[in-house]
Amino acid sequence: MKLLEQGAPPDGWAKAAPIPQNILEQAGDFIRITLIVAELEVRKLAHDATDLVVRAIQPALWLIIFGQVFTQIRAIPTGDLSYIEFLAPGILAQSVLFISIFYGIAIIWERDLGILQKFLVSPAPRAALVMGKALSAGVRALSQAVIIYLLAFAMGVQINWNPLALLGVVLVVFLGASIFATFSLIVACIVKTRERFMGIGQVLTMPLFFASSAIYPIAIMPIWLQAIARVNPLTYLVDALRTLMLRGELDMGRISIDLGVLMIVMVVMIWLGARMYPRVAM
Repeated sequence: MKLLEQGAPPDGWAKAAPIPQNILEQAGDFIRITLIVAELEVRKLAHDATDLVVRAIQPALWLIIFGQVFTQIRAIPTGDLSYIEFLAPGILAQSVLFISIFYGIAIIWERDLGILQKFLVSPAPRAALVMGKALSAGVRALSQAVIIYLLAFAMGVQINWNPLALLGVVLVVFLGASIFATFSLIVACIVKTRERFMGIGQVLTMPLFFASSAIYPIAIMPIWLQAIARVNPLTYLVDALRTLMLRGELDMGRISIDLGVLMIVMVVMIWLGARMYPRVAM
């Protein structure tokens, strides 16, 4: 009792250590710089919004033509789902991939214009610069999600309009766009020229798409392709979107695994991107 009266904690009680003020300031600066970079990238979108409309044409064609044809012929087993319902989340994931995978070319343009050098000589953390660009890719991808949602609903897909499910889709879209935009940035840091980047981007995009569960179940793939699909981040992006986007009971265990994998991959990609970011200027 005397200890309590004197203000000392009893034995076995851990005294909480206050968070150092400089750590809080560094965290606040990191978030602020990340949001500033993201805002700068999103402003570019405001000057050329037609780019989003053009990019929406390809996923729309996949849904309207490919989806309708394969729904009619029932060539791909999709369980209780119609093929168009199975396909819609996969096409949303495809759109996230396609809009993010060529994001790295902007880094090369910034280097040629001298903008990148200004970023590199600033005291801004490299990880904040990379994450800011990743967030802006998420904003672009989210605009595509709205278009695909409207198209899917018009085509009779049973959409889950639960606010928590919609919030989950937003989170998953941001995670997927961040992963592939940062991966694109890493590729740009390695190849350093627009011509090489475009060639490698084309080579990488289709294998990532077809070696996933976007347009057919993993179970019908050859064994060797199943192994590739299970280490492909796009597979987990598709699976999370399929669980959240379609009407039905949410499998929280499955979503947790998908989100966990996507978050781990995103952290690794941002760490690699931050380390390699200065190399593009060399």
